[in-house]
Amino acid sequence: MLTFRTIVGVFTPIKPTSITRIFSTYFIILFFSTSSLIASTPNEGEPDNILESYIHKVYESINFRGNKVKYDIFAKGLKGFLLLKSKGQLSAERDIITIIDFSQTSKNNRLWVIDLQDRRLLYNSLVAHGRNTGNEFANNFSNIPQSFQSSLGFYVTGSTYHGKHGLSLYLNGKEKGINDNAKNRAIVMHGANYVSRDFISKYGRLGRSLGCPAVPMTNYKQIIGSISNKTCLFIYHPTNTYQRTSSILKENFPISSSLIKNVFGNLYSSVNVVENAEVTE
Repeated sequence: MLTFRTIVGVFTPIKPTSITRIFSTYFIILFFSTSSLIASTPNEGEPDNILESYIHKVYESINFRGNKVKYDIFAKGLKGFLLLKSKGQLSAERDIITIIDFSQTSKNNRLWVIDLQDRRLLYNSLVAHGRNTGNEFANNFSNIPQSFQSSLGFYVTGSTYHGKHGLSLYLNGKEKGINDNAKNRAIVMHGANYVSRDFISKYGRLGRSLGCPAVPMTNYKQIIGSISNKTCLFIYHPTNTYQRTSSILKENFPISSSLIKNVFGNLYSSVNVVENAEVTE
């Protein structure tokens, strides 16, 4: 994020020289340039850089149907999405992001599938966490096989297959030491009977998986079908370990206006774009 300061000094008259005239001219140019930049910065509470402006506009344009994902989680997810997109790891045809907020009770619809191009909420669903991650609330996370815990971070979805849970979706973890063992652990998305309102009514919480983000049997095929083949999945929890070690959350990267235009479509013209604006946390 760019910040600017104007330094006001006290000057006493001195005999003009070529050096002082050059300095005076430079100071005047610097003063007016800086003043112009200060005038163009957002007011308090508004987005403070180009990328934040886009993220804020996209967020406000989506109809979350009364159950919004928290803005700071959405912003983190979208920055990670753009990073993966810029590296060519996501689909060129679709701009879909799935966000799971594991800071919420398992009784909430804490999974959102969002079409960024159309700025449309596709699904808002229950989703299970791992057996050893917690009961009603998710608290513990692991990348270790047989831990039966959920793994946080950014994933790129793979192809579908039919296994013991029926239609299932391969997940490729993109954060070393955080979720890159997903394939070895057989962490996939699948449907499960224990992901239902009936289960919550009976036990006071959602059922738990062996580490997979399991979704309801009522619409698991539709959810999996909509996010398969190189879309972004972001599983979030505000644990300090993840915030501190996530390579994607910490990475600053240049983002071209062409990528912003490609993802954000007709919102592009409503914000002034600086070519290669830097993404910062």
